[in-house]
Amino acid sequence: MEMVPSEENQLVPKEGMLWSCRQSIFEEMKKKFAQIENAAEEPRVLCIIQDTTNAKTVNERLTLNLPASTSLAKLFEDVAHKAGYVNGTFDLTWGNMADMAPLDHGSEMSLTESGFEAGKKNFLQLTDKDGEQPQIASDESGTADSSGLDDSSQDRFIGPLPRDGTTGCSSDYSSPSYSYSSILNKSETGYVGLVNQAMTCYLNSLLQTLFMTPEFRNALYNWEFEESEEDPVTSIPYQLQRLFVLLQTSKKRAIETTDVTRSFGWDSSEAWQQHDVQELCRVMFDALEQKWKQTEQADLINQLYQGKLKDYVRCLECSYESWRIDTYLDIPLVIRPFGSTQAFGSVEEALQAFIQPETLDGPNQYFCERCKKKCDARKGLRFLHFPYLLTLQLKRFDFDYTTMHRIKLNDRMTFPEELDMSPFIDVEDEKSPQTESCTDSGAENEGSCHSDQMSNDFSTDDGVDEGICLDNTSSTERTLKPKSSLTFELFSVMVHSGSAAGGHYYACIKSFSDGQWYSFNDQHVSKITQDDIRKTYGGSSGTRGYYSSAFASSTNAYMLIYRLKDPSRNAKYLDVEDFPEHIKRLVQKEKESEEQEKRQREIERNTCKIKLFCMHPVKMMMVENKLEVHKDKTLKEAVEIAYKLMDLEALVPLDCCRLVKYDEFHEYLERSYEGEEDTPMGLLLGGVKSSYMFDLLLETRRPDQVFQPYKPGEVMVKVHVVALKSETIAPPVSVRAYLNQTVTEFKQLIAQATGLSAETMRVVLERCYNDLRLLYVPNKTLKAEGFFRSNKVFVESSDSTDHQVTFTDSLLWKLLDRHGNTIRLFVSLPEQAPGSLAGRTLCQKAGGEPGEAFEGPKGSRKSVEAILEESTEKLKNLSLQQQEEQQGSSASDSQKSSDASDFEHIESPSQEADSAPSVSAADNRDLENRIRAASGSGGGGGTSDPENPFPSEERSDSDVNNDRSTSSVDSDILSSSHSSDTLCNADSGPLPLAGGLCGADGAPLPLANGLDSHSITSSRRSKAHEGKKETWDTAEEDSGTDSEYDENGKSKAEAQYLYFRAEPCSLEDGSAEGQKCLLVHVDKRITLAAFKQNLEPFVGVSSSQFKVFRVYANNQEFESVRLNETLSSFSDDNKITIRLGRALKKGEYRVKVYQLLVNDPEPCKFLVDSVFAKGMTVRQSKEELLPQLRDQCKLDLSIERFRLRKKTWKNPGTVFLDYHVYEEDINISSNWEVFLEVLDEPEKMKSMSQLAILTRRWRPAHMKLEPFQEVVLESSSVDELKEKLSEISGIPLENLEFAKGRGTFPCDISVLEIHQDLDWNPKVSTLNVWPLYICDDGAVVFYRDKTEEPMELSEEERTELMKKESSRLLKTGHRVSYSPRKEKALKIYLDGGPTKDPGQD
Repeated sequence: MEMVPSEENQLVPKEGMLWSCRQSIFEEMKKKFAQIENAAEEPRVLCIIQDTTNAKTVNERLTLNLPASTSLAKLFEDVAHKAGYVNGTFDLTWGNMADMAPLDHGSEMSLTESGFEAGKKNFLQLTDKDGEQPQIASDESGTADSSGLDDSSQDRFIGPLPRDGTTGCSSDYSSPSYSYSSILNKSETGYVGLVNQAMTCYLNSLLQTLFMTPEFRNALYNWEFEESEEDPVTSIPYQLQRLFVLLQTSKKRAIETTDVTRSFGWDSSEAWQQHDVQELCRVMFDALEQKWKQTEQADLINQLYQGKLKDYVRCLECSYESWRIDTYLDIPLVIRPFGSTQAFGSVEEALQAFIQPETLDGPNQYFCERCKKKCDARKGLRFLHFPYLLTLQLKRFDFDYTTMHRIKLNDRMTFPEELDMSPFIDVEDEKSPQTESCTDSGAENEGSCHSDQMSNDFSTDDGVDEGICLDNTSSTERTLKPKSSLTFELFSVMVHSGSAAGGHYYACIKSFSDGQWYSFNDQHVSKITQDDIRKTYGGSSGTRGYYSSAFASSTNAYMLIYRLKDPSRNAKYLDVEDFPEHIKRLVQKEKESEEQEKRQREIERNTCKIKLFCMHPVKMMMVENKLEVHKDKTLKEAVEIAYKLMDLEALVPLDCCRLVKYDEFHEYLERSYEGEEDTPMGLLLGGVKSSYMFDLLLETRRPDQVFQPYKPGEVMVKVHVVALKSETIAPPVSVRAYLNQTVTEFKQLIAQATGLSAETMRVVLERCYNDLRLLYVPNKTLKAEGFFRSNKVFVESSDSTDHQVTFTDSLLWKLLDRHGNTIRLFVSLPEQAPGSLAGRTLCQKAGGEPGEAFEGPKGSRKSVEAILEESTEKLKNLSLQQQEEQQGSSASDSQKSSDASDFEHIESPSQEADSAPSVSAADNRDLENRIRAASGSGGGGGTSDPENPFPSEERSDSDVNNDRSTSSVDSDILSSSHSSDTLCNADSGPLPLAGGLCGADGAPLPLANGLDSHSITSSRRSKAHEGKKETWDTAEEDSGTDSEYDENGKSKAEAQYLYFRAEPCSLEDGSAEGQKCLLVHVDKRITLAAFKQNLEPFVGVSSSQFKVFRVYANNQEFESVRLNETLSSFSDDNKITIRLGRALKKGEYRVKVYQLLVNDPEPCKFLVDSVFAKGMTVRQSKEELLPQLRDQCKLDLSIERFRLRKKTWKNPGTVFLDYHVYEEDINISSNWEVFLEVLDEPEKMKSMSQLAILTRRWRPAHMKLEPFQEVVLESSSVDELKEKLSEISGIPLENLEFAKGRGTFPCDISVLEIHQDLDWNPKVSTLNVWPLYICDDGAVVFYRDKTEEPMELSEEERTELMKKESSRLLKTGHRVSYSPRKEKALKIYLDGGPTKDPGQD
């Protein structure tokens, strides 16, 4: 046997050694498999991380799938490894939260404990830590692959990145040669970005360019701000100085520009205005010059940016030259010359074209002062002096006259890194011998270069030449600079990405300290190369041509800034050590401010912010606030903070308060924190989060009470005790139970809490707010019955026999059903002044004379209380009479109809109320007492409770169930303890309940008070009795009408009894004193018809004589007209206004009548509101209108001398003939509008085949339009139209021309435009074809005599006429000509803001 040494250097058999090795390997594999199996069983958390620290990584995602038990510290390690960052140099925040609180990178809490959800996507953002970008992990191999990144990171974008949403394409700048390790963060570039406020990228680009200009930055640092002379907030140089100091010294990745824009006088709206960067440059330089007056920097802008040029005209015959010298701040270079199909290829070409003279010949000849005649001449520009900082604007924005829109030219234009300007300088002396005319505009017009290719708004004022040369040489020496001194180097390219309608600016800037190019794209700063600069040339890879711009990249250079290469004058950036003393003080001040901000941010980062609720012990209402507590504060300290936050110091002792975990949505107390008073809040709440899935409740108790412990897993039950005898539903008692408890155990629990007997107890669970479930299976668990975290149950325990009947037929069900469907409404009744109803047709008794309905002024005046009491007694007597009839033999339908009619024609109490004075507050109280006394005398004996028995509970409209099936609720569920508790009956109208609610023994049961504050809410489905007759409004539906009435004009009510109770109240919204108001409790399943009938005794007229308006939150009122619909869309505390006036019957429509005045400045005038009915003829409606027009509009018309016609907005349409029938020949709808037109002669329109045209003659010789005349055609023939026009005008047929009017009636048009702008004499034979399309009455046709020449107008006459026409057309609401919306002008206000005209408010 072969022996081998073992680990202990003992000889063992070789076979044993192999077996031992195999055994150990097997054990290791077994452990591995066990770990894999356990990991597979453990839930996993999917983390998707977005790196927002760099513009190149913001569009990429890192994905980690970790076990749920992974700690937060391990998560940070894995993210650091995968992203290639040093752990601890970045933060992770929740990506889907509004205010992102970072996660604790050192926490050992598991992912699930920290709020991560297993099995779902958890979105995180990787952000800067303390404003500094994360550090790149060092990589020995020098490659990015070892960092764990996927392959896509190799193609990260390096160059300038267009903003999201612009038309720029990032692929234009992709640089595949770069790896992730070459992406530079802020600390490596050394530069700070600027935050884009909204659309301020143009401002950021210019500010970064000025900051990177050493001469401008150093000069700004040398200026010292005197706080005693100016407010620092409005000082533009000071705010720029602060910004530059922050850009140079801040540790932040990006800083805000709001202080700078505030110094401009801009408000927040300016941040949403896009402007041109070149325009901003001009305006800002002008503002700085104004602010720097009488300082050392007064001439800084001119010294750095101002150049000079000569604008000349030279006679080609005698060489005489007239010239002027102007100054400029930038040179605008044309991309594509006007009318050309090809663009310039380079800046040099554009500059050459800029100074290329043009020849003035032919009609454009120049008048030579020397030759004293018009001669051919040469006109052009010459550069005399170039500024130290040369600004070139590439004019990429143009106007396309074919589409009449602004466009952007994306053509390719190259520009050199070094630009030699010596070929473009004028070497001649400024005052050469042959030059005898000179005009010097000076510096009044800064930056305006004046050629045909440039702006032509230069000043013609004579002035002094303020063109400044940077050296001390003479003027002559300055213009004869050697070529070697005119070499400029490019250091800033401002790039525009987008279209003429909008886009994004960013800047590519070269640092003069290291020669490196950087992209300053708002808050992102990164290194770029010369290749990236070349990609801003624009254009496409194809040939240059007219259409090449359309297919080119929209990202291209817009402004170029060059600096003169002169080693003796080229400055360097000031280092921090070399700062002037006042700048050093400013640096220290900003550093302290930044440190304070950092400390505050650290506190915010460690502060838990959570909703806090408290049931106020005095107000007895839930109060909400926001609790902010540091994560290290203990629970005891948090209770004290919440105690003070809720202002409970004088109400409850501190030791009688505690914080519990609370679910406000379900009103559920999740758990209490016994024994955890010293536990930090961060641990209790699960860390600092931007939002929590739960809330906190500050619970209070009386000193003699003990807090009940709340354990996780319990469910909360609100128990309402129902007393059948008094019909009371008590406020809720909170009981906590477990879902695995049985119904029997649950009853025992309720019995302990309420003192009721569990033996006879009935428990009803309200589920989903729309059904009631009786819990009758003893051994069934609460979970099986449908209990949830928060539940509502009703319990009843009595010796009543009510529990023996079926639940849906029981008194308990009826009471709960009514309880759940009752809503509270505030009804404002109309004020009735004395005699206000004298002229109104009131409800009269059958066969009565009209005079009987209204007692004259001499009659007795009764109080409102007496009237309502009398009305109530009448209703009661009628109710008793009908009940007696129902107990006897069944009455015939005619008898029922007669009874209903008798009720409907009860003498209106409002007849006497009209003359009563307005009701005071004391009268209202008396009114309430009398109504209660009157209703109470009917029996029942219920006591009145001044407290509101129907407080509201919030429920959504989606809970509303508009079920019109016949309810099993009958008169037994009502009582007479309050005023006017009535029932609705379709046959007999509203029936007041005299006897109250009857129990099983027939004894009346009075209605009691105290219904729960969380009970009266949205609808609950009513169970319909089988075999009951279907009600009229479910069997009959007429969606085309506004209301539902029977053939006799009486409103129909429901065949089921539904609850209604009203009592006087006063509104708190400042309504007029004395206005009557009712607080109405009503079953929302009642129809509007029945609701109105119940309101009759309070309004004082029958339901057909008043209208119901629903009042919405903004106090807008809309009439409710569909009487067959229920009140299910109403909710608690909705307001209703009652207005007197005839309500619509079935098939009736309210119509607004306007008068058509074709020759008036305002052709549409409102007359009256009227009512038209389905089946009525037009003539009948005209007969109805006559008395209204006479009484209300003082129009005494004959029925033959006016017509009705269709109205479409302001346009007159079809003429309605007398025999037309509404709904058959004429479609009619709610709130319809119609024109009434008074006729000067009998109606000519007799047939629908005729066509009524409104014609108007145009008189070009007099420059005026004659009044409208109507022409009635028998057909749609153009020849007939011309014949009619010739007949009324006398124009020979062969000379007559016509054109259709444009726009809406009266088709106004300026007399200066009508002769050319309309389509005169269209080549058609009929009117109903293109381009006329005259198919209906009311079309406008202009006509003229073609031989009549237009009036010759002088310029003064034309100007005067133009003003008159503009004024006339503006008054009629017609615009003179199309004018697109003007862009808001860019302004910088030197006094801190625009002055507001007080009269403009």
